[in-house]
Amino acid sequence: MRQRPNYLAGLGSLIWLALVGLPLYVLLTATLRTTSDYSTQGPLSFPSQLTLSNYLNAFSNGFGQDFLNTLIVTVSVVGIVLVVVPPLAYAIVRAQGRTITVVFRVFLLGLAIPAQAVIVPMFYVISQAGLYDHLIGVILPTAAFSLPVCTLVLTGTMRDITPELYEAMAMDGASPRRVFMQLVLPLSKSGLSSIVVFSALQAWNGFLFPLILTQSESTKVITLGLYNFQTEHGVDVPGLLSAVVLSMLPIFIVYLFARRALVQGLMGVGGK
Repeated sequence: MRQRPNYLAGLGSLIWLALVGLPLYVLLTATLRTTSDYSTQGPLSFPSQLTLSNYLNAFSNGFGQDFLNTLIVTVSVVGIVLVVVPPLAYAIVRAQGRTITVVFRVFLLGLAIPAQAVIVPMFYVISQAGLYDHLIGVILPTAAFSLPVCTLVLTGTMRDITPELYEAMAMDGASPRRVFMQLVLPLSKSGLSSIVVFSALQAWNGFLFPLILTQSESTKVITLGLYNFQTEHGVDVPGLLSAVVLSMLPIFIVYLFARRALVQGLMGVGGK
């Protein structure tokens, strides 16, 4: 029997498409028009003349240096997370001692502490350590605040590995190091992808730590560099949105390749 078309679902899909597509249309078309055209014609009109000058001007305003600094911070934070979190999560899952349980609870406590609550002592510690206005002074606290969530996600993923696999490796005479490298890490790819994407987002979009812990142009990141498009006479909206589009591309590419593993890893948070 032929089913009747679901017109209500089709209408809902069109409304959803409009809600999603309209902001993207405004964003992308604004980057391809001049400031005067944007001001006179409005954000919803199609550009009378397409131009790539906004993207070129973004780099002339120091966007290239900001992009490089943000990339350094992001890669460093992801590197620290990948070095610290997998062995920590493995120890939490496999160890039976009370010490590991206490360490895990301390990490979970970090989920309840917002960065704004510790920014003053953080500023004091970074200044006393001689790291103020250096990228390392932004990297370390950003990585520290990424560790609790990443540990929780990867611990949930590793708990889904069945005990029988560990027993099989033990009967083979495998050491804990070999079990970790040859069994745990390959079966935790979804969780690893999740913590990579999460920590990269935290670092790439970070604003508070760069704002408080840096001041010079040489250490400015993208989130602070966007202020360059705001002057005393107004805001260069096309130029600002061009910089926003450029800043979105790396993270969008990372998410594009890791989206399936990201969803699987987040589903594993509530694992057994």
